[in-house]
Amino acid sequence: MTAVKIIKVLGTSTESWEDAAREAVSQASKTIEDIHGVEIEDWTANVENGSITEYKATVEIAFPVHEDQQG
Repeated sequence: MTAVKIIKVLGTSTESWEDAAREAVSQASKTIEDIHGVEIEDWTANVENGSITEYKATVEIAFPVHEDQQG
């Protein structure tokens, strides 16, 4: 049986929500191995003078919990 851990990561981008989600996964993958899936939990943005200036994606990232291999 495999246990799965889920964490939330906030990605940001000046380009799009999709880019913000990609950024969240990209950054998380630098310290997390075996990311198996993601779920976009929320899309938000900062607005200035009637225009979106920063897109934000709250992403749930799922990955397996590995047993410690040291013995």
